[in-house]
Amino acid sequence: MTMKRKKPLATVNRLEDIPSFSSQDEEHAFWSTHELSDHVWEQGQPLKPGELPPPRPGTTAVVIHLDEPTLRRLKALARRRRRAYQELLGELVREQLEHEERKRRRLAGGSSAR
Repeated sequence: MTMKRKKPLATVNRLEDIPSFSSQDEEHAFWSTHELSDHVWEQGQPLKPGELPPPRPGTTAVVIHLDEPTLRRLKALARRRRRAYQELLGELVREQLEHEERKRRRLAGGSSAR
């Protein structure tokens, strides 16, 4: 079995070299290929209470059953997006729910105009 060698991470030597991110996916892609230098870490200051954003809302674990081909497709897509497949699945479910809710509102709005 051949082992895949990971490329070394690019080192960020100045805080100014960290770009602004427009999405969590973009930030994840950047930090999966970059790391902070020791010098930058040493410049850090302890955070004061209340400086961090509030934690994300809690999640509830659920069990779902997927057929093997669907699970393989999901994992392949997650790898391409450099995400955990469970995280991607949650995102896909949320997007589809939003789509269905918009569609339902459009239909409800159209029927009330008659």
